[in-house]
Amino acid sequence: MVIADPIARTALAAVAVEPADDGEGVDALTLGRRIRERRTAIGMTLGDLATAIDRAPSQVSAIENGKREPRLSMLRTIALALGTTVDDLLRADAPSERAALEIAVERAQRGPVFAALGLPQFRVGKGFNDQTLETILALHNEIDRLHRERAATPEEARRANAQLRAEMRARDNHYPELEQKAAELLEAVGHGGGPVSHQLVADMASHLGYSLHYVGDLPHSTRSVTDKRNGRIYLPTQNSPSRDSRSPILQALASHLLEHEEPRSYADFLRQRIETNYLTAAILLPEEAAVRYLTEAKNLRRISMEELRDHFAVSYETAAHRFTNLATARLDIPVHFMKVHESGTIIKAYENDKVRFPSDALGAVEGTTVCRNWTARTVFDIEDRFSPYYQYTDTPTGTFWCTSRIEKAKEGEYSVSVGVPFEHVKWFRGRETPYRSVSRCPDESCCRRAPEALAEKWSDASWPAARTPTSLLAALPTGTFPGVDQTEVFQFLEAHAPR
Repeated sequence: MVIADPIARTALAAVAVEPADDGEGVDALTLGRRIRERRTAIGMTLGDLATAIDRAPSQVSAIENGKREPRLSMLRTIALALGTTVDDLLRADAPSERAALEIAVERAQRGPVFAALGLPQFRVGKGFNDQTLETILALHNEIDRLHRERAATPEEARRANAQLRAEMRARDNHYPELEQKAAELLEAVGHGGGPVSHQLVADMASHLGYSLHYVGDLPHSTRSVTDKRNGRIYLPTQNSPSRDSRSPILQALASHLLEHEEPRSYADFLRQRIETNYLTAAILLPEEAAVRYLTEAKNLRRISMEELRDHFAVSYETAAHRFTNLATARLDIPVHFMKVHESGTIIKAYENDKVRFPSDALGAVEGTTVCRNWTARTVFDIEDRFSPYYQYTDTPTGTFWCTSRIEKAKEGEYSVSVGVPFEHVKWFRGRETPYRSVSRCPDESCCRRAPEALAEKWSDASWPAARTPTSLLAALPTGTFPGVDQTEVFQFLEAHAPR
């Protein structure tokens, strides 16, 4: 039997690896189907097997339907009665393609989609032909896909982001397995030290079986497009002035190296993005070279994001990100990082030094507004945009020192800040800064509530016209790759594919 529907094929492929909900490592549905297939193959009736194992036929039926899991002692008795072994009955793969299809439909009936729709369960018997079961399964999976797509609300995305940040904090934002992959790729192309050149990045692409193609009609919703069939990576002829031209290539290669599959949820998408950005930075600032450089800077008490940026020829944001990967795990320095839009909105954030970021009820930090007294906000008020800016900030959870710099993007200006608790500032350049601020947030009297005199004078005499964000009422981008127009991508690949 050939399963024609791609959604049905996907579900069947998962049968062998998806654990049962009600077992401890045993897939009750697959086990039940194996028992039934073996029983019918040797011409034994349900009653015969029930008599052989000294159980009621209803109990055997429940086992074969995957509604009851036999104990190991009973499983041995069943195997003996069927003339087979326990190991054979416990095999993870379905005994036949028909059985795999039945298992997939049974599992669908026990899932949340059937429950949410209030649909009654039905017995999957011989009366259903393969095409009927395939159709039911395809419809189920399409409803499930639409349900998950609708569930990709801002709340879900923010919750997923909060969970990922908790995982990063638990690991001190250091992923040895990604560091290893970066080291292996650098070694494979003969990197001997120093900044990773654009030519070396092109060599990496060639080593992995890809050629680079610069085009002027890249789909507007993408940074790059990879043609896995023909081994091509398409890139824009013009790069954003705020982006390193090597990064889109390395990000495309990172997804290949990490064997990323199409994301099944927004959490998957966010995790893949984090892994891709991490691996890209680990290639541009190789771990051993970066740690050696930072250790020397620490010993000299002059760690600097600007100098780290210049030494490895990367952007300031990449240098700041990379520092957070290595600061705690390799230098024993707790740290926090923030990327903040000029409006005060936090775009990205990470901490393991007990600084208290603003957050919403879901624990999400991204999208909230940072205190206007923090370095990430006060840096927008300075006149000298070319020199590093440093500041101490006294907060309810302690005093923190930060270094911050303003970068530009098409969305406007944003600050990138790295900070540490007061006791660790001794390792950094800029510790002698005279700039100091006090933040009492989340106390509203700190910066969220206007001073009484001003409020009394102007509260009844003002009517500001708000600049409403275009995203205020927009739905969260949907699709396999959120925000990407899949039709546009496919048409682009068709137009550029080698003939």
